[in-house]
Amino acid sequence: MSAKRRRHKHYQKVCQFSIVAVTFGISCLYASPTQKLDVNHITSTLEARYGERAGKRVNAWFKVLEESKGLSEQEKIVKVNNFFNLFRFIDDIKLWGDSNYWASPMEFIGVNGGDCEDFSIAKYFTLLQLGIPDEKLRITMVKATSVNQYHMVLAYYETPGSIPLVLDNLDRQIKPATQRKDLIPVYSFNGRQLWLNKEKGRGVLAGSSSRLEKWNDLKHRLGVERLRMPKLRLE
Repeated sequence: MSAKRRRHKHYQKVCQFSIVAVTFGISCLYASPTQKLDVNHITSTLEARYGERAGKRVNAWFKVLEESKGLSEQEKIVKVNNFFNLFRFIDDIKLWGDSNYWASPMEFIGVNGGDCEDFSIAKYFTLLQLGIPDEKLRITMVKATSVNQYHMVLAYYETPGSIPLVLDNLDRQIKPATQRKDLIPVYSFNGRQLWLNKEKGRGVLAGSSSRLEKWNDLKHRLGVERLRMPKLRLE
């Protein structure tokens, strides 16, 4: 296979969804960080729902949480980014039979894949669980100019005025936003607020993230009691 064809095949993996549908469809969610998790219940539920390998994956996730204790924030974001970027990329329509489904972290781990918003959401909630403050994190909608598609990444702000670091499943190396010339920010949000982005930084505050509807739907599926079965099994 030629290098050009390989690149094209890779770029086809960038998530695709309507920016209009997403903008009017996200809601308010603020997960309690460092919440104590019931390891046995979560593991057994994922195994029963998705199979034995799902239990092994969630145990690997718990191991990441355990090994990250005592690490710096920079080390945590690297560890979490590397872990989730091992998962498989697949379009929502193929996996869930839905053109724009936002999987919960447990669904993402359970089925072993998802598209760009699922990568970003899983990283976001895992970093919250590791004690990184919500105000340092932004789930960010961008235009990926290299593939001419809308895409979602997670941004980490070390300080309120710093250039964010970008956690991405397309370019797997964490880089400052100023080095990601291929990404044009559109808007970003966390559990409390929504920003419209005009530059590589924080953007202009546009109110509460409760304006966004799919985020509200995700809130009701964060545990393991409402796990959805995929249309396509990846294993």
